[in-house]
Amino acid sequence: MKSTSYPSEYALERDQSTGAPVHKLTSAACINHATYFLQSSLTPDGRTLIFTSYRTGTAQLFSIEEFPNGPIRQWTDGDAIHPFSPAIDAIGERVYFVRSGSVWVIERQSLDERLIVRFDGAQLGEVSLSADGEWLTAAAKQGGQSGIVVGRVDGTGWHLIPFPHTVIHPQFHPLEPEWIEFAGDPAPRMHRVRRDGTGLECLYQHANDEFVVHETFLGRTGDLVYTVWPFGLWRMDWSTRERHRICEFNAWHITPNRAGTLVLCDTNHPDLGLFLINAETGARQAVCESRASSGGSQWLTSRYALAEDFAAARSAAKSGALSWMEVSTDTVYGPQWTHPHPSFSPDEHLVIFTSDRTGHPQVYAAELNG
Repeated sequence: MKSTSYPSEYALERDQSTGAPVHKLTSAACINHATYFLQSSLTPDGRTLIFTSYRTGTAQLFSIEEFPNGPIRQWTDGDAIHPFSPAIDAIGERVYFVRSGSVWVIERQSLDERLIVRFDGAQLGEVSLSADGEWLTAAAKQGGQSGIVVGRVDGTGWHLIPFPHTVIHPQFHPLEPEWIEFAGDPAPRMHRVRRDGTGLECLYQHANDEFVVHETFLGRTGDLVYTVWPFGLWRMDWSTRERHRICEFNAWHITPNRAGTLVLCDTNHPDLGLFLINAETGARQAVCESRASSGGSQWLTSRYALAEDFAAARSAAKSGALSWMEVSTDTVYGPQWTHPHPSFSPDEHLVIFTSDRTGHPQVYAAELNG
């Protein structure tokens, strides 16, 4: 139940390849995972780590207090949350998250929850919070209509911006909060729109045989960085759309530092571990091994999944999943909790990631330059 306290599950390990100190933060025999790679799992003060756990039977929000080795605290109960939806505000006192077709906020100290907005009959994806802390957005599917929902954190001004295909991963521009970048599924991938619904445009026209994935903003540069799977890491100028390749590498999920000088990534096929990539030179530095199973047969290919590739497409449509990528199957894309999804700590001294190396997904924190 909410506010239940659990003993610490902490253990300190050393990475087999780099020798980096790796803090194992959870050990319960169930699914436990960090927030999505587009969000931080740690509060800005570095004292509390939030994570999703199924230890009570459904996806609920938990925290590690007195990070890294303090007790575990349960934040939510009742209806399951969207497991990858939580987003911490800039102060670290509130966490926004999704339950089905609704957006909620929970207070860090009191665990009081408040419903912000509900879209009846809708499925919503992970939450993105604008840099000024005033706006939220999430991918949406309501009836037969896909798009993004956007509105203020106080519950006012919410509306659906329609899009003709499935939408995933909307993100506010870090410098211009009136702009939202989002991914269309399938190709072409990268689009942008103003939060009032105007200015909708495709940023890069490409076909299904160019597997553009995991685009995000290159820190506070305002440019975009993305992967052309599994061949290389690329950068796009937000204004001119000029593109250039940073390096040839099988970078997978990517997270830049705030300055936009480094890009953190995991790897797959083969799993070489977690790396830091210099955004100017493409030089790489190994962080640690992931040893995650990284499920999903689609990552063996270099193009998007098409309907004929797998029978799970029908299941995805029936379940109301936002994307084939959200379906927990072992056929295409695979369970998201089998992927490392690395992210930086707020002070950028740690890398938080998930690995099912022990048989169940657990949350880890690797020290940089440790």
